[in-house]
Amino acid sequence: MRAPSAADLITELDAAIAKSSSERCARMLWRTTELLADGNHQLQELQVGLLDDVLIRLARRIAPRTLAEFSTTLAELGTAPMKTLRRLASSGDPAIAVPILTKSPALSPADLVAIATSGSEDHLLAIAGRRRIESPVTEAILQRGSSKTCLALIGNSGAEFSGAAYAHLIGRAVEDDEITKALTLRPDTPDMVVRELLSASPRPTIKAATASAPSQVLATAKQPCDAEYAAARPEIISLNRSGKLSDSTVNRFAIRRETANLFTALSVLSGAPIEAIEQVMAESGYEGAVMACRASRLNWQTTLAVLNTRGAGLSPGERVRAQELFETLHLSTSQWSVRWGEISARAHRRTARSAGK
Repeated sequence: MRAPSAADLITELDAAIAKSSSERCARMLWRTTELLADGNHQLQELQVGLLDDVLIRLARRIAPRTLAEFSTTLAELGTAPMKTLRRLASSGDPAIAVPILTKSPALSPADLVAIATSGSEDHLLAIAGRRRIESPVTEAILQRGSSKTCLALIGNSGAEFSGAAYAHLIGRAVEDDEITKALTLRPDTPDMVVRELLSASPRPTIKAATASAPSQVLATAKQPCDAEYAAARPEIISLNRSGKLSDSTVNRFAIRRETANLFTALSVLSGAPIEAIEQVMAESGYEGAVMACRASRLNWQTTLAVLNTRGAGLSPGERVRAQELFETLHLSTSQWSVRWGEISARAHRRTARSAGK
């Protein structure tokens, strides 16, 4: 007995849909899906179009749970029934829409822009998770997306950012420190954007935050006093001028917990003031300290020794992520970020002095 052809199956399905139960419609849906999957590269455009019309009719009779499973299957197809695909991708049920929006290679940038322009936050987040996101799609998502969606885009290495997208993010970063931090840490963010981004935000970041949330500050050793810094600085300056303020020297300061020498060395090597170094070393996260070490041109082993002077040190997972960050950071990005810390620290000191008067 010969297997039914695509035309035979389409005729059978089309005639049966109107008088079939939802259970039977579900069975026909899966038969059609199997035909699509098995013949994905052999079916002609006309045949896929006919199947598309049938699937549209079937989908109206199918329970959401079955449609969600169907959506997951369609998301893997390179050649897909586009009317059905677009309808499922626009569904208000995230279980149905998300698989297609996240994975389907058949959706064009124009399809994604249309959905991003009118869809919900769930739709935007799903698109932000795609392997590759063209710049028009990125712009459409940014226009309507929340901070969470923006951060998802920034964290996606496959997302393309145009000048307009960067300008939008710089504007949002003025009121959102997380966007500032994420975009600054993104390896391919242009240096000019980093500079504009960091200079655009008028608010103190780390020091002000730790002042109001002391529970998030690491339990590090007591910070040196001004006298200790004053005693350490001449030796550090001398070592730097003679070319001896090297990785091994800084590593020794870290291992011996010579905090005044360590902080002063990072200050001299990175060009940031002591206040900025104190600031990043007191953060609960490791990013600022990694940036300070990268800005100081230290190697990873020395950076790790510096990180281990902070409270309980790093967990194995944090150590891996910190090294990945260290290896992807540009020197200029790190230097600008530490200098932004300098601006923040000075702003905080001016605020504190004014409050004490």
